[in-house]
Amino acid sequence: MFTKRLEYTDEIGAATAPLYDKVSDQYKEDHWKALAPYVYEINKLKKEKNAVILAHNYMTPDIFHCVGDILGDSLKLAQEAAKTEADIIVQAGVHFMAETSKILCPEKTVLIPDVKAGCSLAEGITAADVQLLREQYPGVPIITYVNTTAEVKAASDVCCTSGNAVKIANAVAKEWGVSEVLMIPDQYLAAYVATQCPDLKVHTYKGQCEVHERFTGDDLRKIRTQDPKVTILAHPECPQDVLEEADYAGSTAQMIDYVTDEQPAKVVLITECSMGDNISKANPNVEFVRSCHLCPHMKRITLPKILHSLQTLETEITVDPAVAAKAKEAVDHMLRLS
Repeated sequence: MFTKRLEYTDEIGAATAPLYDKVSDQYKEDHWKALAPYVYEINKLKKEKNAVILAHNYMTPDIFHCVGDILGDSLKLAQEAAKTEADIIVQAGVHFMAETSKILCPEKTVLIPDVKAGCSLAEGITAADVQLLREQYPGVPIITYVNTTAEVKAASDVCCTSGNAVKIANAVAKEWGVSEVLMIPDQYLAAYVATQCPDLKVHTYKGQCEVHERFTGDDLRKIRTQDPKVTILAHPECPQDVLEEADYAGSTAQMIDYVTDEQPAKVVLITECSMGDNISKANPNVEFVRSCHLCPHMKRITLPKILHSLQTLETEITVDPAVAAKAKEAVDHMLRLS
């Protein structure tokens, strides 16, 4: 299915040397020689086809630093892609992210290198489930996490991100004149919002991220026992006992800002493994203590698959225009409120 193994040459070595400098602390030279031909071909093909690659914070460093054009969390990637003159967008992330990019960039060709790159949160709820919740909680506004399908976003009132969830919950309650909201589908993000909004009743749904739910408060207590001075940052998709043990809870973008601004001597990022790898180079004075879990869906995206996607324009993401329009309303509503 994919292109045959590419061979390393001195020409490729010279052309990719500046990129290797960005990831030399992650890949030994022999490993890099296996990656460099793909990096070289991808970057060449991007120019030929007027394409950009959106690299999520959870991508491996070879993708994030060496072929990614726009870097960040899922919503930022789609928003920035909409501002480019590119004809083709390759989503180095998971399926719902590619859908969001298509919603915000309907005129562009949006590709995902592996259509099986899914998400336990997005796959754990449907538009029909949202309708049942609306019937169960009449008159209660539905705030939906952006980590969902286009159909679920379209069935909702407004979207939120892990970074703005608290702000959106408060803003929606004020806008609607209510004291309760539905925040779906991540039960842990909703629980976190409830702790930050004591005057607001936050209903939720039994969804969770299969990566973040594996962390426990016990894990963090063991880390502190081993090194009491370490700073622990946790994603709000983690269970509540994890957030209670952490020094700071925030989205991937907020974690990056914290490390950049505060420069802790030692830090643990309680999230997907590649986060620490991707930001360590820019923070040489910070020691990253590894305590993380891999996302099997994110790791389906590889350099050979990205190259194949650019060569064949597979797999193209489409969203029904009516669904896309309703989903965009929910996203735009969030942007207005935030």
